[in-house]
Amino acid sequence: MVPITTPAGEFRVWTKRVGNNPDLKVLLLHGGPGATDELYECFDTRFPAAGIEYYYYDQLGSFRSDQPDEPQLWDLARFVDEVEQVRKALALDSSNFVLLGQSWGGLLALEYAVHHQDELKGLVISNMMSSTRLYNAYADDVLMPAMDQGVLAEIKRFEAEGITDDPRYEQLLMEHHYALHVCRLPVEDWPDPVTRSLGHINPAVYVPMQGPSELGLSGTLESWDRSEDLADVDVPTLVIGATHDTMDPVHLQWMAEQLPQGRYLHCPEGSHLAQFDDPEHYFPGLIDFLQSL
Repeated sequence: MVPITTPAGEFRVWTKRVGNNPDLKVLLLHGGPGATDELYECFDTRFPAAGIEYYYYDQLGSFRSDQPDEPQLWDLARFVDEVEQVRKALALDSSNFVLLGQSWGGLLALEYAVHHQDELKGLVISNMMSSTRLYNAYADDVLMPAMDQGVLAEIKRFEAEGITDDPRYEQLLMEHHYALHVCRLPVEDWPDPVTRSLGHINPAVYVPMQGPSELGLSGTLESWDRSEDLADVDVPTLVIGATHDTMDPVHLQWMAEQLPQGRYLHCPEGSHLAQFDDPEHYFPGLIDFLQSL
């Protein structure tokens, strides 16, 4: 448990180290906000054999960490400061420190790099665009028009009326969105870490920052955009995208091209959780990048 100093006092966040490699240490930033690092448990099947040291880490407000009732703490700049405090506590530095974030974790990783790239040996941005405005545009222009329009109208009605805890709403999202764009494995066969992590999301963190809708972003992160800063992030960086992702893979490839030391990894069979539904492309490409450092 790593102590974290915040404007609301000191709290603790949970971390767990796996492996031992003094030259290659990967800190994992989970999605959400307010989800959990359980979505990285599949890394246990690949990283140890590749000789990679890695750190599970539940961000403040998430499952294994303290969950203070302090809405002021659910702020991007404070999360960046938290990551920096965790880095120092774990004694990670530019000789070994790789930051890997997926979804919201990818947003946080890029934001961290904008402010602290001198501390990084490498960076991995998995399944996250550099602009939430463009993420919303992709949802509006590509994903939602491809849905059954009657189903989409029903989903939007639930959201407009604020009754997103209705089982019918969850069923519609699962069948018409999650199963197509989040994890494309048969729903009845979804890996236990996926169902556990979704069940452990803290809505007190998730809703203010992400917003109540699962088809776009409308919370405090709605105006976030680091597209113009990509050219200034001069560390080896891997951007990972997937054909069926909620994030536009064309934009993700473009991101890699803007980064001075960028590389793009495409998962042709994958979606948002490509580490689960396209591991045969996700892991070889990721491990090759990490070992190249």
